[in-house]
Amino acid sequence: MIPSILPTYNRAPLSFVKGEGTWLIEADGRRFLDLGAGIAVNVLGHANPVLVQALTDQANALWHTSNLYHIPQQQALADTLVEHSFADSVFFCNSGTEACELAIKMTRKYWTEKVQPEKSEIIGFEGSFHGRSSAGIAAAGGEKLTAGFGPLLPGFRHLPWDDIDAVRDAITPETGAVIVEPVQGEGGIRPMADGHLQALREICDENDLLLILDEVQCGVGRTGKLFAHEWSGITPDIMMVAKGIGGGFPLGAVLATEKAACGMTAGTHGSTYGGNPLGCAVGNAVLRTVADPEFLSDVSRRAGHLRQRLEGLVAAHPEVFEEVRGAGLMLGLKCKALGADVLAAGYDNEVITVPAAENVLRILPPLNISEAEIDEAVVRLDKAARQIEAG
Repeated sequence: MIPSILPTYNRAPLSFVKGEGTWLIEADGRRFLDLGAGIAVNVLGHANPVLVQALTDQANALWHTSNLYHIPQQQALADTLVEHSFADSVFFCNSGTEACELAIKMTRKYWTEKVQPEKSEIIGFEGSFHGRSSAGIAAAGGEKLTAGFGPLLPGFRHLPWDDIDAVRDAITPETGAVIVEPVQGEGGIRPMADGHLQALREICDENDLLLILDEVQCGVGRTGKLFAHEWSGITPDIMMVAKGIGGGFPLGAVLATEKAACGMTAGTHGSTYGGNPLGCAVGNAVLRTVADPEFLSDVSRRAGHLRQRLEGLVAAHPEVFEEVRGAGLMLGLKCKALGADVLAAGYDNEVITVPAAENVLRILPPLNISEAEIDEAVVRLDKAARQIEAG
């Protein structure tokens, strides 16, 4: 008999009932150090008092009205995002998947407005993840995502990860855009090589293409900049954001230049819940903290400490781990042992990581994790590795 919750996840045998900062408390009382942050969502930790206050204040005032009316909290968040990014305009939704839907629609509407609807093809990369909607899985193209869900939405071409020459060779008169994660998350914590985002921007400019960045996982301070592409000095035309922007409350956004958004007029897109007062109240509280240069500097400092400790862990257990990869507080432990076994050993030692492709365990802690908590987390990972070595 099918369970009451659709069985689309292989869930760990854990039930958390409370969170405190970087810690999760299981129903049986055990305290776990959380290096997953709800898959890069809880950027300010669990039950952060600033976010709790923002949510409580808004909940006591107004929950929902719909986008048929002006929403002051939404306007404030849009203004903040425009101030701190390349964007001229923002659309709010509830998730990264919804952000992907609009990014693709916006791209195709742009070319329709330019009377070039044939430029509907979007180039993406193997190993990508852009959500699990029909458009998202077509954009990513991996068999794990697409098997059994055909026919797929047409108009996507998938190239080897980080192969800039392949992008140049793939462009045709039907190509309208390139979509890429500056750091692949589900694909195994794979950052684009230095200079390659600049090269993609140049290719798009030379060929009159739009550049779409998926910063759903790597954005909102995760790499030590508010958005990961800032390290490269380039700007996209369209960017997808979610996860961390709500700090745990469902919130997503598409940021765009005026040029890219030119076709998105009244009636072309919508969302009943997107940008609701509750979500945007929390989002404003998140951005007030994360966009602060001193906070981002602290993220980079903590990231350096974490990476140093993880490099030492890999060196101490060469039969368990192969390398550390990633950027900022978006790191991956590539395993030599079976990643699922290391993940389970971590649970045994009350530390949480997140699995990804290429036998990688993602390390995605809250951005305000302390150095003492980093040290304790590595101690627990060391115990997990010893457990694997002992068989």
